[in-house]
Amino acid sequence: MKKLSLSGVTVATVLPFNDDLSIDWKSYDRLLEYCTTPEGIAAVFVNGHAGEGAALTPAERAEVLKRTRAFIGKDKPLMSGVIPYSTADAIAQAQLAQDNGADVAVLFPMPQFSAGAGNDPRFALDYVDAVLAKIDIPVSIFQQSVASGSGFSTAILAELSQRKRVVAIKEGSADITLYEDNLRQIKAAAPDVAILASNYLWMFAQMATGADGILSGMANMTPHWLCALWKATVAEGLPLMRAINDRLYPITRTIYGAPPLIDMHTRLKMGLAHLGIIDNPIPRPPLLPVLPAAAKKIIETVDKAGLREFV
Repeated sequence: MKKLSLSGVTVATVLPFNDDLSIDWKSYDRLLEYCTTPEGIAAVFVNGHAGEGAALTPAERAEVLKRTRAFIGKDKPLMSGVIPYSTADAIAQAQLAQDNGADVAVLFPMPQFSAGAGNDPRFALDYVDAVLAKIDIPVSIFQQSVASGSGFSTAILAELSQRKRVVAIKEGSADITLYEDNLRQIKAAAPDVAILASNYLWMFAQMATGADGILSGMANMTPHWLCALWKATVAEGLPLMRAINDRLYPITRTIYGAPPLIDMHTRLKMGLAHLGIIDNPIPRPPLLPVLPAAAKKIIETVDKAGLREFV
C-alpha cells in the first residue's frame, strides 16, 4: 500500500458549472491553481459533497479524478468521495476511483443509515468490509453529524479504524464533546489512523483539542489561512492560532452559520465567483442558487476579509 501523509490541509474542492450545467473545466483549472498549490496543502478531495459528487455521472467523476491528478502530480494524495445508495453502488464507485487515479476512497454513510445504523455496528462494518474486499487502495470513513442520524457512534468508529487499509476518519460529528471522545478512543484503538478535523464552524477548537490534519471545503476560499492555522497548531502557537481564527470567523459564519445549511457549498461558489476564481456560482439541482440577500452578504464578507490579496 502506498504510504500516505495527510498531515496538513486537505481541500475538498467544489466543482464549477456552466449555465447549461456542464462542467466548466477552465474555471476548475483556475480553482486548482488557487487552492491546491499553497504550502501546507497536503491532499485534494474530489467528488464529495463540496464537489457535488452525487450529481455527477460516473464518466464525470472519472474525468474529475483524471484532471485533478494531472494537475497535482503523482506525489500529492488524491481522495475521492463515494456517495452511494447501495453497497453495490459503493463498490462500483470505489473501483472507479481506484481505476482513475485516487489514492483513497472516502466512504460516505448511505441515506438508509439514518434510520439507526449509526449505533448498530453490523451495517457500517459490513459496508466497509465489502468495499475493502473489492479494491486495493485504502479508505477513509466520512463521519457526518450525529444529529442528522447518519453519524457513527464512537465505538463503531473505533472498530472501523482497526480495519486494515482504513487510514483516516473525516471527523464531522458536529459535537465538540463527541469530537474529543472520538479523537481519544480512535487514537487508543488505532494510533496511525489520521483524524481529519472537518467541523467547519469551530476549526480552532478542534486544533486546540488535537487533530492530524484539516479537511475542509473552506480551503477552496481560504487555503492560505487554513494552512497558516495548521502551521500554528503544529508549532503550538496559541496567540497566532487565535489571530488566524479571528480572520476566519466572519467567513465561516457567513458560509456555514446561516440557514439553510444546504446552501453552504453554493455560498463558497458565490465567493469564488466574486473573486474571479470561477466564472459561475451555479450548482446542479437539487441544489439551487443562493438568494440575492445571501449573495450580497457573501460578497460584502469576502471584500471585508481582504481575500483578494491571494488572487
